[in-house]
Amino acid sequence: MTESTASASSPARVYLRIDRLTKKFGQFVALDSVSLDVYEGEFICFLGPSGCGKTTFLRAIAGLDIQTSGTVEQDGKDISALPPAERDFGIVFQSYALFPNLTAQRNIAFGLENQKLEKSRIDARVRELLELVGLPDQGNKYPAQLSGGQQQRIALARALATSPGLLLLDEPLSALDAKVRGHLRHEMKLLQRRLGVTTVMVTHDQEEALTMADRIVVMNQGVIEQVGTPTEIYREPDTLFVADFVGEMNQVEGLVESANSVAIGNLKLASRTHRLAAGDPAVIAIRPEDIIPHGVSSADVADANANQANCLDMQIEDMEFLGSFWRVSLTHPDLGEHALRADMSINAVRRLAIETASSIQVELPADRLWVFESTQRR
Repeated sequence: MTESTASASSPARVYLRIDRLTKKFGQFVALDSVSLDVYEGEFICFLGPSGCGKTTFLRAIAGLDIQTSGTVEQDGKDISALPPAERDFGIVFQSYALFPNLTAQRNIAFGLENQKLEKSRIDARVRELLELVGLPDQGNKYPAQLSGGQQQRIALARALATSPGLLLLDEPLSALDAKVRGHLRHEMKLLQRRLGVTTVMVTHDQEEALTMADRIVVMNQGVIEQVGTPTEIYREPDTLFVADFVGEMNQVEGLVESANSVAIGNLKLASRTHRLAAGDPAVIAIRPEDIIPHGVSSADVADANANQANCLDMQIEDMEFLGSFWRVSLTHPDLGEHALRADMSINAVRRLAIETASSIQVELPADRLWVFESTQRR
C-alpha cells in the first residue's frame, strides 16, 4: 500500500499533498513512489523502524533532500523544487540544534530577525512564545543552562516563531528521559491543537505515535504499509508487519482451513474472515490483552464448557508482574515450543487464583484472531 485516502472523519481540505515521491541514493531506493494527503490542522506521524524511509520522507518535504521524482504540494502550491529557505515550515530536530552562544530568547528571535521585523514586534513575539511553552522566566539563559526538556521547548518555540503553515518534528523527544518525554508529548499535542498548525512528526516510538497523532503512517522499506487513526492501526492492522511492529502480538504458524477458520496442529480455531485459500500456510496472531481467562481447565471440573468455541486448556509456564497487569506465559501441546503471552489484570489473577505451574482454560476470541500470509510462502 503506497497511497492514502481521506476518511469520512478527516478534515475537508488537503494542505500537504505528496504524489509518487521517490528518493534514490545510488541503487538504493529509500522512498518508492509514496503518495499521501495531509489535511489542514492535522497531526500526522510517520512511524517505522530505522531505515524504513520515514526521515527521508520528512527531509524531502522540507527540501533538505530533494526527491528523485514525484511532487510535493503545500497549500495548493508545487514546492517540489524550492530550496528549504523558500518553503513555509518550522522544524524541530532530535538534537534541538540550538545556537549555544545565543540565549533562549535570541534563539527564538533568530528567524524573526532574519525577516527584518521591528525590535518591539520581535520582543513581543518572543515573550508570547516563552509564555506559550511554559518558560516565561528562562529567556536570558543559554542552552547549556537549560535541561533537555527546556531546550526542546525552546527549539519548539523557535520553530513556531515565524507562524509557519507546517511544523516538522524529527524524533523530537527521543533524547529525553521517559518521564520528561511522557509529560512533554502531552504538552506538545495540546499546543498543536491550540494553534491548529499542520504537523508532521517522525518517530520510531509507537507509544508516541499512538498518543499524539490524529493519523499514523506506518512505513517499511520505503513504502507505506498502512495509514489510519491510532485505533485503526492498533486494532485493525492490514499486514503482519503492522500487527507485529505496533504493540505486542502473539504469532503462531498454522494452516488455513476456510475463510474464517485455521488449524494449528490438531487445534481447529475460528478466526476473523481473511482472503487466504484453504491449505495455505498462515501466521495466526492475537494480542496478549485479547486472550480471555476463564479459570480452571475443563480437566478439573466435569461441567466446564470444554466445547466452547476457541477455548483451550493451557499450562501456565511463567508469570511476569508489570505493575498494572500480569503477563502470563501459556503453553499447549499443539503450540510446540511457542508459548502464548496473555496480559491479565491484577484482579483477574487474584479472582481466578492464577499461578505458575497450574492449568487454566482461556478463550481466543474469533474476532480478535488474525490470519496473515505466512512468510514461509514468500
